[in-house]
Amino acid sequence: MTVPAVGRLPNLAYIGPDKAGSSWLHTMLDHHPQVYVTEAKDLYFFDRFYHRGKDWYARQFGGALEHHRYIGEVCPDYLACPKAPARMQEVIPRARLVVTLRDPASRAFSSYLYMRKHGEGPPTFREALHSFPDLLDHGRYGTQLARYAAHFPRDQIFVGLFDDLRDDPQVFFDGLTDWLGLDRLALSEEDRQAQLSASRARVPLLAWLVRYAANWVRVHDGARAVGRVKRSPLVHRVLYTPMGEKTPSMEPQDRDWVREQLLNEVLIVERDWGLPLRERWGWAGDRESTGERERGA
Repeated sequence: MTVPAVGRLPNLAYIGPDKAGSSWLHTMLDHHPQVYVTEAKDLYFFDRFYHRGKDWYARQFGGALEHHRYIGEVCPDYLACPKAPARMQEVIPRARLVVTLRDPASRAFSSYLYMRKHGEGPPTFREALHSFPDLLDHGRYGTQLARYAAHFPRDQIFVGLFDDLRDDPQVFFDGLTDWLGLDRLALSEEDRQAQLSASRARVPLLAWLVRYAANWVRVHDGARAVGRVKRSPLVHRVLYTPMGEKTPSMEPQDRDWVREQLLNEVLIVERDWGLPLRERWGWAGDRESTGERERGA
């Protein structure tokens, strides 16, 4: 008989960045029989709710069973949080950490579309870049990975590319499960499709109120309820409608501006982690604008 793995803290965490496949990874890890992930994506323990303490955190994984080789959570904001690496090293020092890097310009634009989906932010991407520093700062991958490398051995950090996840989800997930020492999981055709298309709110005020309510519930320890609602296809159909061909595209000059601001961060990752990011992301003059169909909203 399987029994709950009482008291087991997680040994696996997806830490970021946002808009780089986190929702898809949460779903696929949840499907894997050897993995337990919390019903709610985004516990925000190591950034927003660290004051709740280790016992609170451990209780979030009470549904894990003895046969689960990995117990984990998915919270893409951890990568950008300066305090998170030291806190994670203190609480879960042996955890495997997963990162999926995405071209920071595309990532920022996707995050901007998410804001607009909820009726927030200014009407243009360039205005948003100046009004919301996190759009740019969440792409400072070199600095962020260096903070984690200062607290965790590099063999505990999986640094993959969102491009690989998008282009061949099965191969990407096989690489991740191989790294974790897990059995491979055959993905269904549905699993290999994008999780959420770019969309807009049917009624912006209603979408904003729902998001505000979700944040309120999280603050009052209702992460499980938020997770259940956010994963409901019915909720998405009621609140949002796909943009389809009306999906905005990023202006080439905006993309180039973001890349210019973050070039040094990309060079640090190339040097320290051996990843040919500029080549993979077409930074050598590729000016094709990017329509958005998201795998990680």
